[in-house]
Amino acid sequence: MGISEVDILSRHPVPRHRLTVAQYRRMGEIGILDEDERVELLEGQLVAMSPIGPRHAFVVGTLTILLMPPRGGPVRLLVQNPVTLDDGSEPQPDIALVSHPWPGSPNTHPGPRDIHLLVEVADSSLEFDLRAKANIYARAAIREYWVIDLTTDTVHVHRAPSGGTYRATAEVRAPAMLDIEALPGATVAAAAIFA
Repeated sequence: MGISEVDILSRHPVPRHRLTVAQYRRMGEIGILDEDERVELLEGQLVAMSPIGPRHAFVVGTLTILLMPPRGGPVRLLVQNPVTLDDGSEPQPDIALVSHPWPGSPNTHPGPRDIHLLVEVADSSLEFDLRAKANIYARAAIREYWVIDLTTDTVHVHRAPSGGTYRATAEVRAPAMLDIEALPGATVAAAAIFA
């Protein structure tokens, strides 16, 4: 087995050096991380992001059209851009609906108070997105998080974050409609996401 297949240290309680968001960004600035490198900072650790397959790209494109807010409105749609959750986590969700402008924009990424909805599109990363990312997003008090499950054409909706978990979860399939809780009147047909 290669090094990437087994993380021996994860089975042992050894001290680790966790990166901060500032250190992570600096690694990009000085060229340690290439700007096209598919990694994100989670809990102070660099985490490899899954490659984007054709269906994943198609669904992200579809969501971009379905969730695009009116131009000049108080909400902005971000596609595969970073959000800063805390000093140790700066993920790059597939879709983020955020308040616009957010405090510090355009010189900072949006933070938890600015985020109305985060969406991850998943096939090979499904377990990670449903477990680890859900816990990270809940701990940051992200009020609504969707996982678009390409393996079953299901949307896993997470709401009501509390203590690192979401108290309200649901699985939504066609022909149901999805409401964005923080944006009254904003709805999406589940069937349209996968069409």
